[in-house]
Amino acid sequence: MQTVLWTLVGVAYAAVPPIAWWKLTRVRGTGIAVAVPLVAGALLLVAVQHGWVVTHRADAHLVHAVLAPLVVAGGALLERARVGPFPEEWAPRVNGAIGVLGMQFALTAVLCLLYVVMGSGASVPPSSAVPALPAGLTVVREGESCGSSICSRVVVVGSTEGLSRSEILRRLDRPHETCRPNGRLLDRRTLCVGVRDDGEDVVMYVSLSDLVD
Repeated sequence: MQTVLWTLVGVAYAAVPPIAWWKLTRVRGTGIAVAVPLVAGALLLVAVQHGWVVTHRADAHLVHAVLAPLVVAGGALLERARVGPFPEEWAPRVNGAIGVLGMQFALTAVLCLLYVVMGSGASVPPSSAVPALPAGLTVVREGESCGSSICSRVVVVGSTEGLSRSEILRRLDRPHETCRPNGRLLDRRTLCVGVRDDGEDVVMYVSLSDLVD
């Protein structure tokens, strides 16, 4: 039930800009031209929310909250140039659309600020952060570990072709640990990926540190 509720909330959040534009548009051609990117953006955000598109969710919501109102405003200005200002009887529609989009932006800004302040600690990276394995390699087992300032997802890598540990290491082709910010905009924690031979197994680890890159 909780999952269904959050799904509905996410879909409603993504649908706000297209609905606001639907209430504002007066010209069929402009309405469709502006609606297409708004609907595409909403569908993309829903895909991110469900993990169908792998990217940083907080960043995606921030970008959506900033760009979607700009697209709506651009469409309204374009229609104003074509057919003139909104008639007086449309004032409730215009004020309602501005109010809803403004509240969405304000809510997103507050949540993003809370994310930066409260979500900066170390946490176990999701399974989606583990790089795809080359052909012929497979995950034998997976585990998690956490220290004082870093958490890791650990994957033991095996072979479906009977490769030795040294051959598995060569196929993984990760001689050095690589690190990058975990997100593009909000989450600047350091996400690192590396491979090691512990003497018994080939281990790939993905670690997320609360240290900023």
